[in-house]
Order: sequence, then C-alpha cells, then structure tokens
Amino acid sequence: MRVPPKIAINPLPWVLQGFNFDLSEETLRAALTDLQSVGFSALHSDVPPSMTAQQYLAMLSKYGFAPAPGYFAAEFHRPDKLESILEGVKAHAGMIAALGVDATFVAGSLEIPRVMNPGWGENGSAQRTQRSADALALAADAALGEGVRLALHPHLGMSIETEEETRAILDATAGSALGFGPDTGHLFTAGMLPQQIIADYADRVVAVHLKDVDLNTLRTSTHYSDDFLTTTNVRHLWREPGRGAVNFPAVLDALGDFDGWFVIEVDVPSLPDRVESARASLDYLLTLPSFQQVNA
Repeated sequence: MRVPPKIAINPLPWVLQGFNFDLSEETLRAALTDLQSVGFSALHSDVPPSMTAQQYLAMLSKYGFAPAPGYFAAEFHRPDKLESILEGVKAHAGMIAALGVDATFVAGSLEIPRVMNPGWGENGSAQRTQRSADALALAADAALGEGVRLALHPHLGMSIETEEETRAILDATAGSALGFGPDTGHLFTAGMLPQQIIADYADRVVAVHLKDVDLNTLRTSTHYSDDFLTTTNVRHLWREPGRGAVNFPAVLDALGDFDGWFVIEVDVPSLPDRVESARASLDYLLTLPSFQQVNA
C-alpha cells in the first residue's frame, strides 16, 4: 500500500489579521479544535514566542496533530544584514528541528512598492537577485547544519516574487542545499504556469503550498491596480483548491514521485466560513488520485 502524501494546513484564517498575526494559545486551540473536526492531523509550524517547542508539540499532540514545515522570511538581498539573517535562520531551523520537522519555507522580505503593485517585481535587478541567491545558499547551509532543508518560496509583495527572480535564484544555487517550496497561487498570480516551473525544478521541491486563484478577481484587481491587501482581503483572490484556475492534476503530475509535504494555505477564504473552507479544500484534494491510498 502506497502511503498517501502528507497533507497539512496553515491556520491563517484563524490567526491572520491584515499583516498581523494572533498567535495566542487561545487562537491556536480554537483553530486546532475546528481543524480536527474537519479531519486534518498536521499543522503548519509557527511556535508562539510565549511557548517552547516542547510546549507547542504538547498542544498539537493534545488535538491529534503533528507539526509540518514552517516559514522564515528575511531581506536576503541586504549584505549588511547577512550576519543577523544567518543567526535568525539557525534559530528558526533549530526550532523546526526540535519539532521533529526537517524542512521549512523561506521567502524574501515584504516590500511596500511590491505590496502596492504585486506580481511585477518592482525595483528588482539582476544584481539584487544574485545577492539574494548568494545569501540563500549560505542560509541553506546554516539550516542544514541544524538538520533542516530550506525551500525557496516566491511570494507576492516580497523581494523574491517573479519567475525571473525565482529561476535565477534556483539556477544560481544549483547543487546547493537550497530546495524549492512553491505556492500554486503565488506562482499563478505572478504570471507563471505552476506545473511548468514545478516540473523544471521537481528534483528540488521540498514542500508545496496549495491554494487556488479566481481568474475574474485577478483580472479585476489588475484592471484597478489593486494593492496586495485589497486583492486578497477585499476581493478574495484566493480560492480553495479546485475552485479556481490552477490545474492541480497537472501540478501533481509535474511533481512526479514526490513524498514531501503539501500545505493547504487559503489565507483569506472565499467561502463564507473558515471551517467550510478548510473542509472544501481537503475534500477536493482527497478526490485526486495522488492523494489516495492505492495498492502497490
């Protein structure tokens, strides 16, 4: 019997408030209670500052959850901040390793010009991208020293956003410890064909974020030059997998024999209720052959 892929969920609909996060124990317990009722058993790892890794694990275990990959972001294009960034990477990787997880997503930093005009690579340059690549290679080595693999995560509104930047960094770091952690929604919205870029770097994919994109909303937001917050929070660009324009069967085919993590991440649900959103996401994925147990 082939073991089905690992499926986790990011509880952003519970903890996200604009660009702020409510990581209180009360909020996390509410999310775990709701998501347990849906059928999830793994959660995106984000240890609150008030908790140790052991306390966080104990809380997850109480609700029948295992930890999944986490997330780290930094200004990798800033050489003057490299020393502190590497220290931060080591600390984050150490925490992830203490949870028993061996991978984490890594992204660039939020930038106001890109938040205001998402997906177009505002203020980008080949030189800046190369600096990010150099720093990420060092960061990946530092994380691997803690037993954790970094997975490059292109993200709208951040300093690593476009296809040109993504491919340049992955190509420049070929042979390094840096892996790839694509997000189907961010790739699509930045003008990429998710299945194509995933296929091109399939041997480096460590973990995947799954979200869908409403094409009409994307067109409207582009027409009105909406900023990232308006696009996501007001117009509800993101959709639950299977309810938008992303070709998920093609994405799964592109991954080939992939045994890493899939993390559902619908930041601001399009469905009226966040529990309904989580259930719809999981139900759709479980209809796909790649997520079903089959006889060997």
